[in-house]
Amino acid sequence: MKPSLLDTDILSEFLRGNSKVTSKVTEHLEEYGLINFSIITYYEILNGLLYKDAKKQLKKFTEFVELNKVFPMTMRTAKTAAEIYADLRKKGREIGHTDTLIAGIAIANDLQLITNNTDHFKRVKGLEIDNWTK
Repeated sequence: MKPSLLDTDILSEFLRGNSKVTSKVTEHLEEYGLINFSIITYYEILNGLLYKDAKKQLKKFTEFVELNKVFPMTMRTAKTAAEIYADLRKKGREIGHTDTLIAGIAIANDLQLITNNTDHFKRVKGLEIDNWTK
């Protein structure tokens, strides 16, 4: 299993207790000791929990974050994402800014992206993807 970056949809499924995702997360934890996700995914999940005023889930998520690794935006990841977006835009196949930033973080850090949105992310050249919900 390659080091992986969990997309927002997969991390959400894990937090909801999806058994297929939980099993894969357990395998990843046994090999690498922590879960990786991006600052973009952190923002998206935090945004949703705050909107729903889900205090109990918010506390669990905050504790979860402290035990794992959140990959930041850096100059290198921003440049990678900008190159991805420009390439996709020229082809008329954009995937949106947040997904482009997540893809940039994955590629710049040599991580496989774990997502249920494979049709979307397969447009990104050089991005290795897997789907842990299947």
